[in-house]
Amino acid sequence: MNQLQPCVFLDRDGVLNRDNPQYTYRLAAFEILPGVPEALYALKEAGFVLVVVTNQSGIAQKIYTQHQMELCHIYLQEACDHVIDHFYFCPYHPSVTQSLARKPGTLMFEKAIAKFKVDVSRSWMVGDRTRDIIPARQLGIQTIQIGDEVEPEHRADHTAATLAEAAGMILHARLSL
Repeated sequence: MNQLQPCVFLDRDGVLNRDNPQYTYRLAAFEILPGVPEALYALKEAGFVLVVVTNQSGIAQKIYTQHQMELCHIYLQEACDHVIDHFYFCPYHPSVTQSLARKPGTLMFEKAIAKFKVDVSRSWMVGDRTRDIIPARQLGIQTIQIGDEVEPEHRADHTAATLAEAAGMILHARLSL
């Protein structure tokens, strides 16, 4: 397939699952937010590639292992009928290693754009932090912010309370084209 595809980039913690300031890496504490599976199904059905881009600095800090994180991703995929096309994660923490992959860097996005032949002009980023919005903007991806934890100067193009609401906005915008 040579045609460029639209993509929805998704932050993990705070968008797909309940965020925990002490890190979310134990299955018992990995709580998928209400409406997430249905929102992902609707986006997938509409033809979007679904890519998770997530900083997981707890790995570098030795708070949890990559295996523990992967078990959470497997659980999420199973709960959502495997509709997520790929998980990109950055295990580094700035105090341990500098990395262009760590958001607000763009490397995780760029890898997905190349792998899935993404049309950035028809793509979206759904995140809850400044570090999610900045790289998407740099790449020309439309942004939706979940919640209000973004500084005013970095506010997203749109805001939503949940992924379900964000998916509705994306689907409505697609129909309007």
